[in-house]
This record gives sequence, structure tokens and C-alpha cells, in this order.
Amino acid sequence: MTPIAKTVLLLLISNFFMLSAWYLHLRFLSHKPWYLAALVSWGIAFFEYSVHIPANRIGHTEMTLFQLQILQIGMSLLLFIPFALFIMNQPFKTDYYWASICLVCAAYFIFRGA
Repeated sequence: MTPIAKTVLLLLISNFFMLSAWYLHLRFLSHKPWYLAALVSWGIAFFEYSVHIPANRIGHTEMTLFQLQILQIGMSLLLFIPFALFIMNQPFKTDYYWASICLVCAAYFIFRGA
């Protein structure tokens, strides 16, 4: 597996944990004290960091810091949309589509010279 493929795979896993740590408590722990939600989120975030740090180290051997960040943001959005729609039951608005197009354009400009 190439370093870029490893980076993409690890970032996908990392983003899954990140979304869970940041938002899942809103659905399942909203009736609990905030500090309990924070402790659960920190526990989930440990796994995010355990995957994200190696992803950045591997990715940085072939990509610039800017490319890594845009890749991370793009992947976060790709996972966030189905997460928000299907797990958090949020509506999708047309403006979200246009914002996604803008992020795809950002990725194009960051990676076109690579």
C-alpha cells in the first residue's frame, strides 16, 4: 500500500472517531451533565489521535502540510454529510451542496501542482 493510500485510510478512520467524539453526545448524552459527555468524548478522541498522528506522519513523507490539511477537511466533509443526515437526522440544504463544491475546488487547487 502506498503512503498516500495509507494516509487516506487512516484519515478516514480518524474522521469517524472525530465525528463521534464531537457530535454523538448531542444525540445520546444530551440529558446527561456536560462533563460526562466531555469525558466520553475525550475517550473517543484518544482513538482519533492514535490514528490521526500516524496518518499525518506517513502522509507528510509525500504531501505538503497544506495538502494534508485540505485532504483532512475534504474527508471530514465526505463523512460528515452522511453522518449528519443519517445518524443525527439533520436536513440537507442546497447551500451545503454549493459549499461542498467550493471545498472540492480548494482541493483541486492544492493538489494540481503535486
